[in-house]
Amino acid sequence: MDLAAYYIMFHDPFWVTLLSAVLFFPVRQLIWVLYVRKKQKTQGSVSEEEKNGLKKRATFTAILLCIVFSYLYVKQVFN
Repeated sequence: MDLAAYYIMFHDPFWVTLLSAVLFFPVRQLIWVLYVRKKQKTQGSVSEEEKNGLKKRATFTAILLCIVFSYLYVKQVFN
């Protein structure tokens, strides 16, 4: 049983997943606030329904950004 082989195989995916999970919530909140402020600037007020739609949009954007950033960071730092 060679643990070094398992470590090498699962090292990058583990760190990418961990970093993505840690970054997801603050990044989603930041993107959502920026979306809401932009909408408030153009409309004046934003309804709860619109805020929920913007939250879904921010969630999708944050997932993509966090995964891509985490992958690039782990490749740069660990390799």
